[in-house]
Amino acid sequence: MLAGTLTAQAALDPNQLRSVTDQYLFSTSLNSFQTIRSQRPYGDQLDWSSDGCSNSPDNPFGFNLVKACYRHDFGYRNYKRQGRFTESNRLRIDNNFKSDMYTVCNGNWACNRFADVYYAAVRQFGG
Repeated sequence: MLAGTLTAQAALDPNQLRSVTDQYLFSTSLNSFQTIRSQRPYGDQLDWSSDGCSNSPDNPFGFNLVKACYRHDFGYRNYKRQGRFTESNRLRIDNNFKSDMYTVCNGNWACNRFADVYYAAVRQFGG
């Protein structure tokens, strides 16, 4: 049930919901997260909405950073919804965002620099 592959899911209690959120955010590969996101499990309890990379390009110079932005939005929105959006958790979500972008960049120097700029922006203006 935690994998989010069932079409009908029972409501999760608050502890289970936190656990599922953390699993999707921190313990699932970015590609697997995208598959789960397309299925929208626990849609009445989890916020799957996203504005992509907000006021920044989703794919600067062809670097597809939007998937990392989707997961970052998932983290912010659900941690706020669950009353867990502390500064230390914000840092953890932001660091995961940077890691996701670096995964997308796969060592490309120019892409990593965009990732650094996007990371600096969420550290400065996110929340």
